Amino acid sequence: MFTNLSIAVVAIFLLNVVLAADFDGSRFAWYSSESGQDFKSNVPIGNGRLGATVSGNTIESLVLNENSVWSGPWEDRVNPASKGALSNIRNMLIAGKITAAGQQALSSMAGNPTSPKAYQPLTDMTLDFGHRASGISNYTRWLDTLEGTAGVSYAHGGVSYSREFVPSYPHGVLAFRFSASGKGNLNVKASLVRARGILSQKATVNSAATNGHSTTLSASSGQANNPIVFWSEARIINSGGTVRVDGNSISVTGADFVDVFFNAETTYRHKDATAAQAELKRKLDVASSIGFPAVRQAAIKDFSSITSRVKLNLGNSGSAGTQPTPTRLTNYKKSPSTDPQLITLFFNFGRQQLAASSRDTGPLSLPANLQGIWNRDYSPAWQSKYTININLQMNYWPSLITNMAEVQKPVFDLINLAIPRAEAVANKMYGCDGIVMHHNTDLWGDSAPVDKGTPYTIWPMGAAWLSSDAMEHFRFTQNHTFLQTTVWPLLQKTAQFYYCYLFNWQGYYTSGPSLSPEHAFIVPSNMQDSNRQEGLDISIEMDNQLLRELFSNVIETCSILKLTSSECTKAASYLPKIRPPGIGPKKKEILEWRNEYDETEPAHRHFSNLWGVYPGAQLLSQSNYTASSKKFLDRRMSSGSGSTGWSRTWAINLYARLLDGEAAWRNTQQMIQKFPTANLWNSDSGPGSSFQIDGNFGLTAGVAEMLMQSHSGVIHLLPALSKSVGDGSVEGLVGRGNFVVDVKWKGGKFLEGKILARSGGRLEIKVQNGGVGRVLVNGRKYDGGGFETEVGRVYEVRAE
Repeated sequence: MFTNLSIAVVAIFLLNVVLAADFDGSRFAWYSSESGQDFKSNVPIGNGRLGATVSGNTIESLVLNENSVWSGPWEDRVNPASKGALSNIRNMLIAGKITAAGQQALSSMAGNPTSPKAYQPLTDMTLDFGHRASGISNYTRWLDTLEGTAGVSYAHGGVSYSREFVPSYPHGVLAFRFSASGKGNLNVKASLVRARGILSQKATVNSAATNGHSTTLSASSGQANNPIVFWSEARIINSGGTVRVDGNSISVTGADFVDVFFNAETTYRHKDATAAQAELKRKLDVASSIGFPAVRQAAIKDFSSITSRVKLNLGNSGSAGTQPTPTRLTNYKKSPSTDPQLITLFFNFGRQQLAASSRDTGPLSLPANLQGIWNRDYSPAWQSKYTININLQMNYWPSLITNMAEVQKPVFDLINLAIPRAEAVANKMYGCDGIVMHHNTDLWGDSAPVDKGTPYTIWPMGAAWLSSDAMEHFRFTQNHTFLQTTVWPLLQKTAQFYYCYLFNWQGYYTSGPSLSPEHAFIVPSNMQDSNRQEGLDISIEMDNQLLRELFSNVIETCSILKLTSSECTKAASYLPKIRPPGIGPKKKEILEWRNEYDETEPAHRHFSNLWGVYPGAQLLSQSNYTASSKKFLDRRMSSGSGSTGWSRTWAINLYARLLDGEAAWRNTQQMIQKFPTANLWNSDSGPGSSFQIDGNFGLTAGVAEMLMQSHSGVIHLLPALSKSVGDGSVEGLVGRGNFVVDVKWKGGKFLEGKILARSGGRLEIKVQNGGVGRVLVNGRKYDGGGFETEVGRVYEVRAE
């Protein structure tokens, strides 16, 4: 007779057998071998605060992260000479003394030190099961993008072994179950390991086994004053077998299965050690008391409630989609058309990674950084911080359109945290009220300039971009409380700075010193120090686009909230005095700087002057701006741009907005052919280069933009569908106005759509650029004009 325990163990193995035999090629990344020492082969899971990457090695090595473990406390980096030097730097730029202005800007305005804090590893957990790789057979390792879980199964010595890894947002822990077929066949030694900063480490066996045993580790960022300190614990509960302390490790021998619950808490979120340790214990006590099955069930229900909102079908890959993920990646380089499900998998992976790395975990929630929440290095690439001249924003591009708006909450938490820092920087550097942020920040909201170079340091536009993202959150969700309590104060403080900071040049309110992010130009012959490579200038095109967006958003918010304050009229007076987009006389392209300078990198990775194409839309309102934007994009891409994964995915979104579905699809395929690592992460320039997660999110957003757009006030179905995508469907995308959109197509042509009006409001529809002729809405001919919708009603769209 089977016991309940035996039935549970058998069920786990049956599940593993099914999964290994029949992985859905759109849902699972899976592997037939261990990841070895390659961090970028580990499968990544997370609960929005805690992250883990699963190696699946014979001796499991989990790289664990907690998103508030950084390299130290906040420090005031503002250069005290900045305010006094500002006027002279501007005058030099106006006079064409570009090099001299840049030199003074770097000496007088760059932060000291030049960088904020860096994201750090938490701890590794090693799990030694007493097996060696030479004895392993029937090995499988996987990531489930729907449920957000990971697993490993294999046979060793005639026994089947299973490992399941579950990140739990509801209970605030990571939960693992390790099982073996047959009774008493599981041995495991669990250890927490860290390379530096350890304050204490201990293993404890509890005589009341139901309370679990533990191995703990506490560490510090190392400063004498106000370091970030964390406490972590692995709570271990065994069924059967014996338990003993082995140094700082817990060893279990002869068990049927072992459950591990892990948590870490830091002084960033808790006032002192007592509070942090109490919360550490509380979460582990709750999780261990209800047990792994209940934690797992709640975790999967929560996670899949987000990921299941969108269902994408780009075609079936057949046998090509059943291969292990590394094989699919290799084959895709040669024949992308045979595996359309691989793009669907990347789309789903992007949403899984965002839900895993960005959740509302309380008042001090933190957003996904350059590596999401996964990092093993004490000196990670670009400090794994928040880069706000593209990268943080790109992380959240899929959040609204793919129906997961709640994952944006940590971004607004960080902005609110940064406001006092940004106010101080505005005052100390520029003598202005309001807020200013430069091109990077960290968990403290550091707003001073970062690094030291004229193409990237003095860029005072970060808050303007972030305020636009807040406005977009309202447009998609129609949450008027959010508009009033979050967006409006942010717009006020951001605009307040620019009312002070901008100066009059050639009849326009002008920014400067500023730059086109991370790009330099050749100083022309009619300026001092010609032929030098410099980055600093005035009246940068991206700045002007952000300023137009900012003042337009102030005006729009005043209208929606029926405000009549002087701030509303002031924005209305500033908007027409922002310099309109310039088109270069030689290349007939949208300008990047105030003049048509020769660029130092024709293949530069940023498309900053096309911000108004995507993620903005203002350059799409006039055909001459749209054409000159397309010309710029085509030339830059033909010169070799898209050379980083995130740059390539920005190009996908730009081409989708420009309604060039073939170019958008081609760049999607090329992104997957060149940039992913073995575990599907985006890389900087190929699998051997630095991991940077923004490109994963940019790809997901780009696929959505091909299938539905709404920036023009119109729900546009299939605006940029490639002919290569013959039959397919998508369910659950969201357009501005809070409309939920389903659409199907066949043979590359629109078939039918459904639009759910979650908030009511006016709806206007366009289908495939008007290429399908007249359409029917709920069985009636649609004349192309807008109409008022009813809350909760579905509007069915069909070709006539």
